[in-house]
Amino acid sequence: MDKRALLDRVAVNAEERLLLGRVWDKYDQCRRKNIPAATAFLSPQEQAAARRLLSAMGVTEGFIFFGGYDGAERCQLHFLPEWTDAPDEESICALRCTWPHQDGLTHRDFLGSLMGLGLTRESIGDILVAQDSADVLVSSGVAEFLRSGWDSAGRAHLQVRDVALHEIHIPEKKTKTIRDTVSSLRLDSVVSSGFSISRGKAAEAINAGRVQLNWALCTKADRAVAQGDVISLRGLGKCVLEEVGNQTKKGRIFVSMQRYL
Repeated sequence: MDKRALLDRVAVNAEERLLLGRVWDKYDQCRRKNIPAATAFLSPQEQAAARRLLSAMGVTEGFIFFGGYDGAERCQLHFLPEWTDAPDEESICALRCTWPHQDGLTHRDFLGSLMGLGLTRESIGDILVAQDSADVLVSSGVAEFLRSGWDSAGRAHLQVRDVALHEIHIPEKKTKTIRDTVSSLRLDSVVSSGFSISRGKAAEAINAGRVQLNWALCTKADRAVAQGDVISLRGLGKCVLEEVGNQTKKGRIFVSMQRYL
């Protein structure tokens, strides 16, 4: 298998090629040394790119995406030798932050504070902000640094302590169910329905590179979508095409989508 040629074929740009090169290195490390190996935290888009690479390599098993809890958005990619079928949970730590109730903090406050400490985005998993606390998922090495070196976010003083992964607080995601009919399952038609914009505006957004289909950039308005696909529109969030129903008498297609607010 020609590594260079395959990376050139799968990657959509130079930045993604570097990422996929690191993914391949972790795969090689696991296979050569017969030990578990894990990447840094990957965004959903990066996870989609990694899946494309593994598919092109013919790798269908021996790996798992793990972000500390079921449904995590940012995940590490764990390659597993034959003697284990589960990632090492100690590779991810959860830190719970609390602060005075009069200080309201947001996801941006926490991320900005962490980046201000010199951390990179890939070393930080999900940041789960609740009303009076926030749980931050990080790699084990980063957790050790933060236990003694992180004491503020925004204008608030933080108290930071460890919590077990099964104890983290997962905020309920706000969604809106959209039931509609579309003229076809073209991307522009589904984007129009899912985000309540005109089909012309949807096509403009797609052509401008503001739309992702299953976390990969898609600039083809006529691209066919299917049940289960995730569509993101920069500035408006994401929606999931949960169900494709039958056609109406006029040939339109019933769809049900979940829009994340």
